[in-house]
This record gives sequence, C-alpha cells and structure tokens, in this order.
Amino acid sequence: MPQQLLLKMPHCRKSFRTDNYSVTDWVSHPQICRAAALLKQQAVVAYPTESVWGIGCDPQSASAVEKILQLKKRNVEKGLILIADNIERFEPFLAGIDEEHLRRFREPTAKPTTWLVPDNGAAPLWITGGRDTLALRITTHPVAAALCKLLGGPLVSTSANLQGLPAAKSAAEVESYFGSAIDAQAPGQVGDALNPSEIRYLISGEIVRAG
Repeated sequence: MPQQLLLKMPHCRKSFRTDNYSVTDWVSHPQICRAAALLKQQAVVAYPTESVWGIGCDPQSASAVEKILQLKKRNVEKGLILIADNIERFEPFLAGIDEEHLRRFREPTAKPTTWLVPDNGAAPLWITGGRDTLALRITTHPVAAALCKLLGGPLVSTSANLQGLPAAKSAAEVESYFGSAIDAQAPGQVGDALNPSEIRYLISGEIVRAG
C-alpha cells in the first residue's frame, strides 16, 4: 500500500458514546485507524460484526461495491446492508419516515436487527439493487462501530464468504476465502450473537429473516 495513503489517517479519538453502548480504545487502535483511512480511499475492508465477519466499504464508492460483489460472486440485485454507529448516520435515508417508526428504529433490540426502510432515493442503486427498500442496522459491535465513526458515515456490511458458502467466523476463515484480495482486515473477534441479524420491515414489523 502506498506510504502516502497510510499517512492519511483520520483523527482518532479515545472514546465516544453511541445511543446504547460505549466504544473505547478501538477508535484509537492503529489498525482501525488505518482501515478507516483506506475506506476513505475506496478500499474494501474485512471486520468482525455481532455474529460473523463482514466485508465492507464506503457505500458511495461504486468501484468498491463492485469489487465486493465480484469477490463474493453476488448479484447486485440482492442489495446490500448498511451499518452505522448511530441513527444520525442514516438521516438522508430516513427522510420522510414518521416519528413513530423512527422510534422503533432507535429502540435497542434484544438481537441484532436490520430494518428494511422505504427507499426514498437517497441511496445509490448499487446499494438498493433496485429494490423499493433499503436495509439499515445500528451495529453494537465496537470494532464495526469504530470504523463507522472514523469513516464518518455508514458502512456496507455483507458477510465474508463466497455466495452460498458459510460466513466466516474467524480472521483465518476470511483469509481462506479472500486472501490478499481484501485491502485490510480489522482486528477483533465476532460478537456472541448466534445468528446473523434479524431482518424486519420497519413499517409493518414483518420479519423477513429470523435472528
């Protein structure tokens, strides 16, 4: 990786507070700072989430999203999940949603929950896949949250695996799937959630995938 890219580190604070948990140390961890800097340069990064390892990028980078889809052999029409450390990161995507449903989105859940919100046109087509909903989740994993904080916005989150194969549960499994094709791999381990996030429609509450 070019030396000048490594020098473009975002400012790393010692700690910050989100809606429902504290993140300390990770936002000042050198590998996290480096990964966040790379994300701003349209890189693809692997990182642990609540239940499995994920790979992600800046959702505004069409080239980075295309790389993820090619690595996973995933069809763009399936759409992609965006995660963030707090609801404010999703503000452009939530415009037009009434307060009742925003409260539902804000409330902490017993398990990781991805909400399908009506697409208002703010998200790129390569994120929605042309669907009429957008998948959003407030992450409670400190490493993933730190990356969002340092990136300054949402992060693409899709499981680290080839389409149809089990999602990686360890850094070694990420390496076995993608090798050097990933630009950076964050430190840390997956959380204690037994299953991938539950997926629900925000407006109706209907469960699409149980968690």
